Amino acid sequence: MIEKLIVLEDIDPVIFYGVNNANIQLIKALYPKLRIVARGNVIKVLGDEEEMCAFEENITKLEKYCAEYNSLKEEVIIDIIKGNAPQAEQTGNVIVFSVTGKPIIPRSENQLKLVEGFAKNDMVFAIGPAGSGKTYTAIALAVRALKNKEIKKIILSRPAVEAGEKLGFLPGDMKDKIDPYLQPLYDALQDMIPAAKLKEYMELNVIQIAPLAFMRGRTLNDAVVILDEAQNTTTQQIKMFLTRMGMNTKMIVTGDMTQIDLPASQTSGLVQALRILKGVKGISFVELNKKDIVRHKLVERIVDAYEKFDKEAKAEREKRKNEQLVINGEHPVKLAKD
Repeated sequence: MIEKLIVLEDIDPVIFYGVNNANIQLIKALYPKLRIVARGNVIKVLGDEEEMCAFEENITKLEKYCAEYNSLKEEVIIDIIKGNAPQAEQTGNVIVFSVTGKPIIPRSENQLKLVEGFAKNDMVFAIGPAGSGKTYTAIALAVRALKNKEIKKIILSRPAVEAGEKLGFLPGDMKDKIDPYLQPLYDALQDMIPAAKLKEYMELNVIQIAPLAFMRGRTLNDAVVILDEAQNTTTQQIKMFLTRMGMNTKMIVTGDMTQIDLPASQTSGLVQALRILKGVKGISFVELNKKDIVRHKLVERIVDAYEKFDKEAKAEREKRKNEQLVINGEHPVKLAKD
């Protein structure tokens, strides 16, 4: 008789053990010769050495399955322990599986281009309107890389730019003031990583979420680094961010050109970077549009309405400008087509 301790490292034990510990009870029933006690993320096993080896091998397979699909069903447990391949999950273009076991896949042609661009390049710029899935897809790619042990950490950053509100008047310390700006990143992570595992990753700094200003002076190795809302970076900030790139690191920069919250006198760092870096080898540029919007159907209509308003306002400004030129005896400027 020997005793072994098996530590579940890459999964949430709650998912592995099942509702009301149904999964672990099933595993115990399938190994009647072993005494199995599960506490937290540790499984203690006592029994015959040969039986123990088979048990340990199958637990490893079950753990791997649970980590990939974020779920573990009774039929999967039975298939693996009996030596059968579990029924294949939908894998097509799946990036990762959500905490509910639902596959997260590219939902448009341009989202697929983002996935392909990430695979082929170390830096990707994803530009598109609200709801086009650029940030969500980027975070899914980062989570997949972490699960596959291709990297050691995920770093997510945003510029803390005030969109009409004053940061200083928010309650709490600096973290409390900054967190509301970073909440969309937390939301995406909570969809893809079980709560207990996400908390552990954040406590160990495996997943780091920080304002852009905190990136200065760092060299980021073995990571996927995502800069969200990059349209609100200054020219100095985005240059600083892009030059943080270290060995075995990939960067994804996302932004929406229609939602720049910088002062009118300040140039968006993203606008300048797209112009400067165009044609640089190893950088992919993906442009998403209103056809990629995967939020409520009203979001696409709202984007359409604002685009129409902006075009009409631009035409009206040009008209007034030309009328003033005529009054002043100058030649009017021909209105450029959009």
